[in-house]
This record gives sequence, structure tokens and C-alpha cells, in this order.
Amino acid sequence: MKLLEGKTALVTGAARGIGKSVALKFASEGADIAFTDLKIDEIAEETKKELEAFGVKAKGYASNAADFDDTARVVKEIHADFGSIDILVNNAGITRDGLMMRMSEQQWDMVINVNLKSAFNFIHACTPIMMRQKSGSIINMSSVVGVSGNAGQCNYSASKAGMIGLAKSIAKEVGSRGIRANCIAPGFIITEMTNELSEEVKKEWAKAIPLRRGGTPEDVANVATFLASDLSSYVSGQVIHCCGGMNM
Repeated sequence: MKLLEGKTALVTGAARGIGKSVALKFASEGADIAFTDLKIDEIAEETKKELEAFGVKAKGYASNAADFDDTARVVKEIHADFGSIDILVNNAGITRDGLMMRMSEQQWDMVINVNLKSAFNFIHACTPIMMRQKSGSIINMSSVVGVSGNAGQCNYSASKAGMIGLAKSIAKEVGSRGIRANCIAPGFIITEMTNELSEEVKKEWAKAIPLRRGGTPEDVANVATFLASDLSSYVSGQVIHCCGGMNM
């Protein structure tokens, strides 16, 4: 039997990057996949086809993850379509980097809303479903900079640190109902988003990685699969670093 057979996973921001790799790995382990993105375009439709190739049910949903009411609407629709939500991966995220003294209020608010508020929105909407099921796994996609901070990324670091506090608090609130909440803190992972960083920043990251390589989205997806499955049935309120030893 596959690790996630019979389960439904909701992965936010999963049309590409880490989110897509997580969704594909979950599908390969038998999970039906509901995924969200700001819009369901050709890329998202292609992701849907790749997921369905594993013989599972898959559907993409257009969602403004930072909007509380829109999130409630989407989760209600997903629950009606799939019948359950067993796994929630809060992966939606953006960067708007800049030194704090030069950072605009808009840059701050946008990152906090998309990265952190979206996690609150989806947990708020999904938790009642999981409570009725008396089971569930919530996975927040944090970052090593949410633990250590990073110059030029105070908004991103704050949002990712907030996701850790959110997961730990939720783990304490709903653990008695069989719901687990954990975080993954990826390090330097090769994605479209990290490719937007300057070459200088990339070089500094590489120097700090004992394994001397950037990670892949698949590396993160493997950790997510562990946290989503019953293999981690006694793991909750934890932060697992997937960073090649960079943050220890």
C-alpha cells in the first residue's frame, strides 16, 4: 500500500516549484490532490495532467490565498469535490526583497499577507473539517531564514518565522483531536523564486552549505511526504530543516 493512499491533500501555490514537487510526490504515493494558485493557467492545467497520470483525482482551484473569504469559499468547494481534506500544505509564498530602511509598506504587507496570512486562512478553514475527521496533518513551508534571519529579507524572514509559531500553536490547540502541525524549513532550494536572487546572494548561500549543493524541490517533497504520512504519526509541533546542513 502506498504511503498516502486514500487521503486527500490540499497544497497551496502548487502549480510550479516546491509546491508542484510536493503535489507530484503525494500523488505518486496515492493521494488525491487539490491544489491552488492565483490563477489556473496553462501551467496549472499541465500540472493537473501530470498529477492525474499517477491515477489519482486532481483539480486546480484559482485562489487568492491572502483573502480570508475567498479561502473559505475555495476550501468549501474542495471539501465538496473530494469529500475530505486529510493533509494541508501551506506552500504559497512570494519574495519582495530589500533592506528594511528602503522597504516600502507595500512590500512588507504583500509578503506577510501572501506568506503568513494565507497559512492562517487555510488552517482556519480546514481545521473544522479535520476536527470532524479526528485526524489531519498540517505542514507549513517555512524557511531557514525564518529561524536565522537574513539581511535584505526582513519581510520574508518574519513571515516564515510566523509560520513556525503558527504551526506550534496549532499543534497545541488541536493535537487532542488527532491533528498534527509541523514545519519544513528549506534552505537554498533551486527554484524559479531563488533564481531571482542576485549572484552575490547565491554565492553566499553556497558557502554555508556543508553538502556543497543547493537542494531540489524533490528533497523538500520527500520530507513533506514523511510529515503527511502515518510514518510521522507521533511528530507534531516540530521544524524539520531541509538545508544540506546549512542551519545547525
